[in-house]
Amino acid sequence: MLSTDLITRFAPSPTGLLHAGHALSAMMAHDRARAAGGRFIVRIEDIDGGRAREPFVESILADLAWLGLSWDGPVVRQSARLPLYRAALDRLRAMGLVYPCFCTRADIAREIAASQSAPHGPDGPLYPGTCRPAAGQGEPDLSRPHAWRLDVARAAALTGPLVWTDERAGQVAARPDLLGDVVLARKDVPTSYHLAVVTDDADQGVTLIVRGADLFHATHVHRLLQALLDLPVPVYHHHGLILDADGRRLAKRHGAPTLADLRVAGADPAIITGAIRNGGAPLGFRRDDA
Repeated sequence: MLSTDLITRFAPSPTGLLHAGHALSAMMAHDRARAAGGRFIVRIEDIDGGRAREPFVESILADLAWLGLSWDGPVVRQSARLPLYRAALDRLRAMGLVYPCFCTRADIAREIAASQSAPHGPDGPLYPGTCRPAAGQGEPDLSRPHAWRLDVARAAALTGPLVWTDERAGQVAARPDLLGDVVLARKDVPTSYHLAVVTDDADQGVTLIVRGADLFHATHVHRLLQALLDLPVPVYHHHGLILDADGRRLAKRHGAPTLADLRVAGADPAIITGAIRNGGAPLGFRRDDA
């Protein structure tokens, strides 16, 4: 894809510090936009009010600048866009495609444990459909705390077959059933990752989404939401992840050095950017491009 209309984005969650894996995503998105004369935007996905922290936001922006990455326009924060997500959810409610879910995580875990044939998806057991409405069921009591889930089977029946394009995988047939009835709005905030990211990417005109292969399967649900909400469909590029010496995806809990640690220690950012731009990984890590 080479176009002056190319718009990419980097959209981290400020629930921790960035590491080399984040640098890979940010740099790929940045470099693709700059090579095409397009735009690279930064969005802070801070809807998780319980874990998002302002010092992490400050560190993220400092890390990007340290890597030599510049962005176009103001940094957008999801926490300031809740009415946009609420409108999208209301539209899906009016279509009869979402239902309230009163289950706690413990409730779901117990039901899955008691089931002899709990359906599984790419990330483990799927929601067992406990709160999915049945024929003849009365109106639910919405005064109780509840999330909103997408009735994936009903939604997919409405849209029919869908496809999306990944630059590495080619044309992909959408399989939103792989993730089951995902949460579109949590009990504490009127959205979730799936609904917010699809709404934001369309609203900001993103045409190429560069992100890690760990989010590949989420795109099946995102394609369904795009069809339901009449949103444009970007091209995707799901890149391989950067792994540590033990073959694990980089994570702070595994002791992966953060960009902030390296920056404060006076490390040369050219070591990181050079390794990534040459198709490798810095700091003795390896890149999984399978």
